Amino acid sequence: MKFNKTIPELPVFNLEQSKQFYLDVLKFKVEYERLEEHFVFLSKDGNQVMLEEIHDSGWNTAELTYPLGRGINLSFEISAIDSFYQEIVSKEVPLFREITISRYEGADGLIVQKEFLIQDPNGYLLRFTD
Repeated sequence: MKFNKTIPELPVFNLEQSKQFYLDVLKFKVEYERLEEHFVFLSKDGNQVMLEEIHDSGWNTAELTYPLGRGINLSFEISAIDSFYQEIVSKEVPLFREITISRYEGADGLIVQKEFLIQDPNGYLLRFTD
C-alpha cells in the first residue's frame, strides 16, 4: 500500500462506534488495525485517515471534548459524489451543509467543486468534494 504524504490521525471517543460509522455509513475500508492499541487505518478513493481511541498518550495538547477538531475541516475528494450524497441522505446522517457548487480562487484560476459537509460521531467536520 502506498501511504499519502499527509495522513490525519484523529483521536476518537469510542473506536468501535467511529470505525462502524466510517465503514457502514461512509464506505471506507480497513487497511489495517492494531486492536491492542485501539487504532485503525482506513481508506476510501485514495483518501487515508487513522482513528485512535483517546487515551493518555502525552500527545494531547489540551482536554479533548466534543466536538473534536474545532476550527478545521477534513476534505475528501471522492468519485460519484451525487450518488454518495444520496446514500448519506438516505441513511439520515445530519448534514452540516447540503450539497452545493462552490467556487474558489486558485493559483491557476477558478476551482469549481461540488461538495457537502457532515460531522462524524466525534464532531469532526468532514467535507466531501468531487
